[in-house]
Amino acid sequence: MNQRAFRMDDLPAPAPYRLLTGLVIPRPIAWVSSVDAEGRPNLAPHSFFTVASGNPPIVQFTSVGRKDSLNNIEATGEFVVNFVPRRLLEPMNATAESAPPHVDEFELAGLTKTPSQQVRPPRVAASPSALECLLHKVIPVGDSFIVLGRVVCAWVDEDVLDNDRPREWNLDPVARLSGSRYVTYGETVTLRRPE
Repeated sequence: MNQRAFRMDDLPAPAPYRLLTGLVIPRPIAWVSSVDAEGRPNLAPHSFFTVASGNPPIVQFTSVGRKDSLNNIEATGEFVVNFVPRRLLEPMNATAESAPPHVDEFELAGLTKTPSQQVRPPRVAASPSALECLLHKVIPVGDSFIVLGRVVCAWVDEDVLDNDRPREWNLDPVARLSGSRYVTYGETVTLRRPE
């Protein structure tokens, strides 16, 4: 096998970012809704996203640089992670536009808002699932910020559930690859863990 070594310290920016985002794939998308201190909504996708803890239930996403989402969350202590199915890929992409803080990305993408139960930011009405979060902690890391949120309420469409478990094929999730590429739900493999 012929491999090439990339010494991160020898690469000019943004080469390390491009290499890592091309290798760490697929990445689920946190479609984060927030409001600023005046209550103006913001909606933006973040593709560095995962579960940080099951007990207490905490999710994390990374703001690469200081973005409106991060500023709003720090100001209000609240946010919502909306999930992106294939049918919402284009509207999600529209909300990635670098718009001024006062621009409502819900309107920009033609999306309907729906109220959350325990936090002020609205949810994306068409999303099959959303997590209402209270800010747990922000951790600066290099040129980015890890945002940890305690999940206080989870919304899941009934037709996605099998009893109380989500069926991923009905979520029809979209994940980020590198550059402008995404992947949709496809073939899966089931393997039981060794005893």
